[in-house]
Amino acid sequence: MQLDPAAAAAGVRLVVHDSLGSTNAEALTLARGGERGPLWIVAHRQSAGRGRRGRKWTSEPGNLYATLLLSDLGASASVAQLSFVAALAVHDAITVAASGIAPLALKWPNDVLWGGKKICGILLEGESFAAASAAVTVGIGVNCKHHPRDTEFPATDLAAEGIMAAPDQVFYALSRTMMLRVDQWRSGAGFAATRADWLSRAAGIGQPLRVRLHDRETTGVFEALDERGQLLLRKSDGTIEAVTAGDVFPLQAEHT
Repeated sequence: MQLDPAAAAAGVRLVVHDSLGSTNAEALTLARGGERGPLWIVAHRQSAGRGRRGRKWTSEPGNLYATLLLSDLGASASVAQLSFVAALAVHDAITVAASGIAPLALKWPNDVLWGGKKICGILLEGESFAAASAAVTVGIGVNCKHHPRDTEFPATDLAAEGIMAAPDQVFYALSRTMMLRVDQWRSGAGFAATRADWLSRAAGIGQPLRVRLHDRETTGVFEALDERGQLLLRKSDGTIEAVTAGDVFPLQAEHT
């Protein structure tokens, strides 16, 4: 497992483990001890991987499990935008690993789809240590050789799609594309460019969606992203609902 030379030259560092409970948890532990990054934590397998909303993340050897630790990112309101930054970086990296032949799309807010099936998950976590000190972990899991079965949203992996790309190949590309996308974002100052690039790769624009919120479900047509990255849904009565966080499902897939 190696960093792209451009990432190493920019001061990005890498620690690789054979096994960890969770790369995100390890990165947060290091942050509590004073580490500020940028630092990648990579594990060949995880025994306690987790996804959004506390879900267990299947972590068999053969996939990529990586977390980037960042700090000093500016206004906390912008940090959630790293979901879009990371999704674009993974999209770029998989495109490189697949030699440019990759039917990829991005599902709000931070899933990468191959042919409509989930091939990558991203989890942001953060912690403040002082008034002006905070760390954010960007956890990324890419299905290279395995994917979970019987999931609510269909999943796939690179090998199943005929792409023989090992985790170290994907990570090598990702270490560069993530650096470039973070630089483009500029702690939120460049989010307009990030947002435009994300929308150009988005799945489901103009299509009806079901969104599961923490306390209810809502439906509507995927209109756009606002300047903060919220999902804008056009309701049946013509009004717009802005969604900050939720699980998205295409309605048409449920009717087939």
